[in-house]
Parts: sequence; structure tokens; C-alpha cells
Amino acid sequence: MEKLVVADFSTFRDLKGTKLPLGEWLTVTQEMINDFAKATHDFQWLHVDIDKIKKHSPFKKPIAHGFMSVALLSKMLMDLIEIKSSKMGINYGLNKVRFPSPLLVDSKIRLHSEILAIEEYSENGLKITWNCSVEIQGQDKPACVAEFLGLMFE
Repeated sequence: MEKLVVADFSTFRDLKGTKLPLGEWLTVTQEMINDFAKATHDFQWLHVDIDKIKKHSPFKKPIAHGFMSVALLSKMLMDLIEIKSSKMGINYGLNKVRFPSPLLVDSKIRLHSEILAIEEYSENGLKITWNCSVEIQGQDKPACVAEFLGLMFE
């Protein structure tokens, strides 16, 4: 994967509508799922109880929390693009989020992303709307599709 490197905001503004390079594959492990459960206090059995999953789940394997795939968007985006002049970036929110397919443990995922909109935000900032789709290797449907909003400041 070749990261898209941009010098500054003036150059970045011209990239509206551009698709980012494809992300590297990331394996979703049981340890990641367990850590997310601990962080969110969401210990629903279909994520963490292996014995019950084998007995009762139609998937027969643990599935990651849907919001875990959303939480990974920031990391996956920053792996794809770097704006050299940016001093800080923060999450601003989400416009749309869907989880079309369950994300099974040990699946590999990667991000498909496009810069949907770039708006001015305060004196030295931009609000970016990213169109994101988290592909699951070997699956037709993604784990997550979202319009993800971020703020960046020079």
C-alpha cells in the first residue's frame, strides 16, 4: 500500500472526490474483540463467550462489535493519508453508519475510502467527510459503511 502524502491544506482541498489507496489487511483477533468489550463494557455473549457461541450462534465463531469497526476507521484512514502540515486531527461524528455483514473473529479487513467533502472550519481547520467501507476479505458485503467526519487543523 502506498500512502497518499499531501503537503498542506491548499493541496488537500483539490482532492475532493478522490479515492484513497486501498488499506492493508488487518486481522481482527479475539484479543481485539475482548479488549473492545472491556473498554465499552459490552460483554454480550456473541462477542466473548466461546462455549455459548459454539452452541447457540448461527456463525459458530465470535463476531466483533459493530462499533469496533467504526472505532477502527480513524486508524485505518490515517494509515492511508498524511497531510504534512496538519497539527491535529479529531473525530467530529458520523452521518450514516450501517453494518451489512457480521465481522467474524480472525477475518481480515481493509478500508476503502473516498474524500466526499472538504469544508472550512474555523480559522485554521477543515471538516472532512470521508466515505468509508470496511471490506471483509472473501465476503461480498462489508462489515461497515459510514460517512465519517473529521476535523483537521494546521
